[in-house]
Amino acid sequence: MAKQNVAEQFVDILVRAGVKRLYGVVGDSLNPVVDAIRRNSAIDWIHVRHEETAAFAAGAEAQITGKLAACAGSCGPGNLHLINGLYDAHRSMAPVLALASQIPSSEIGLGYFQETHPERLFQECSHYSELISNPKQMPRLLQTAIQHAVGQSGVSVVSLPGDIASEPAPDKAAETALVTSRPSVRPGDTEIDKLVELIDAADKVTLFCGSGVAGAHAEVMEFAGKIKSPIGHALRGKEWIQYDNKFDVGMSGLLGYGAAYEATHECDLLILIGTDFPYNAFLPDDVKIAQIDVRPEHLGRRSKLDLAVWGDAKETLRCLTPRVRPKDDRRFLDRMLKKHADALEGVVKAYTRKVEKHVPIHPEYVASVIDELADEDAVFTVDTGMCNVWAARYITPNGRRRVIGSFSHGSMANALPMAIGAQFTDTERQVVSMSGDGGFSMLMGDFLTLVQYDLPVKVVLFNNSSLGMVELEMLVAGLPSYGTTNKNPDFGAVARACGAYGVRVEKPKDLEGALKAAFKHKGPALVDVVTDPNALSIPPKISAEMVTGFALSASKIVLDGGVGRMLQMARSNIRNVRGL
Repeated sequence: MAKQNVAEQFVDILVRAGVKRLYGVVGDSLNPVVDAIRRNSAIDWIHVRHEETAAFAAGAEAQITGKLAACAGSCGPGNLHLINGLYDAHRSMAPVLALASQIPSSEIGLGYFQETHPERLFQECSHYSELISNPKQMPRLLQTAIQHAVGQSGVSVVSLPGDIASEPAPDKAAETALVTSRPSVRPGDTEIDKLVELIDAADKVTLFCGSGVAGAHAEVMEFAGKIKSPIGHALRGKEWIQYDNKFDVGMSGLLGYGAAYEATHECDLLILIGTDFPYNAFLPDDVKIAQIDVRPEHLGRRSKLDLAVWGDAKETLRCLTPRVRPKDDRRFLDRMLKKHADALEGVVKAYTRKVEKHVPIHPEYVASVIDELADEDAVFTVDTGMCNVWAARYITPNGRRRVIGSFSHGSMANALPMAIGAQFTDTERQVVSMSGDGGFSMLMGDFLTLVQYDLPVKVVLFNNSSLGMVELEMLVAGLPSYGTTNKNPDFGAVARACGAYGVRVEKPKDLEGALKAAFKHKGPALVDVVTDPNALSIPPKISAEMVTGFALSASKIVLDGGVGRMLQMARSNIRNVRGL
């Protein structure tokens, strides 16, 4: 039996860690690793058209599966292209292992062709970034990288020179155990005692939840029911907490809606659960605040806390709920539920009024039709910008659907690459990319990846021929829009030229049929929907600082409303309150 080389050992360790595919673009410094993958039936090489796509795809796979995913780039420019997608994965707390191959080890530090120092360059977007300069470092260094990525929920980067990858692996390399999952974290009794005291002393408690409540839906509902608390959420918490939630009062922040803002400001005690909500301008500064988070570095970095509790949401609530006193007074909860329903009633007409005649098409209407037609377990990948708004307000979570995007890093062009990673995890599951024309055209080359692998991703393109969110930002700053217009082709025709299903929709009456046909199509499909560039969004609460240079009266012409089927849930909750 031939002796293993370092590349083969590297690939074997990835397989043992559960990695099923490596996204990347081939290059000479990567050749030993790619060849090792070719000869290993347990792992696939996924050839994308741009390394940024590789990193986004790996990050999406990790978010969908909760397991380690991997990407790779060849030396110099190749692995530098990974950096934006790795930033996104790291800030999304997705466990990703990135292989940054390197120039020949004997040339490092001598200004060789394509020389960079990836072990330095990736430090800010990773928990671990190191260079393998000697075969004897394998497999311990790779094991350490994997455990950083999995244990700390983020990115690890391993730099590997091509010549080192080709060298024989060390004899009798230990097959050490690999950490491939995270433990539960329970707070100490002292913190639980203090939190019980705060809750029992408060008449009005509000919960504000983020993505850290994933897997803790039942525990949050039981807790909120016992203390009669309204529940608001951040964007990343929406998919985990909004469904089957009779305490829901909506979302706060720049894309917010409903009564979440009021509920967080009119309570006696605000409990932040599993959220690193970045917009502290939307958080109160005159109520008591407790925060529960499994990441201790998140505690108190957005708000001044009265109590910091280090623990995951599920275990903390399991400890907490039996110990708090039940609250009988639900007047605060009922008032917030009523405010929430009234807020949704007041804005839902924005996309329903004469929608069948409105040309260009209301993007709100497009999102609402997607929500109605998509599968109950669909994965939605969402471009940064106005697509974030429409997904936040119109895609209805149910506990089975997933909605992922660049919600923390805020990168353009993320939806299509993320859809690639999401679709590879399950080719039978529906994946819908809600793409903006600006984001899609930025990494449009990887639409060819869908065709090459016959991935049945459905791209719905919100084509307003502009960078809509940037125009809004300029408007808010009192600036005329400039440099935001896109001259676009017929993207449906482009899709057909690539060998995929493609159609362009310009009239509302044609939308539903076009989406049904695309969703039914077995392979990749693109629906190019020409949408209204004047459809913008403003936050539910506006201060003078937020609208410098932007008259408040302008809100009358801004389509800032509509929340699709969420209104139905709010009405149902009000019926429960009224006993109807």
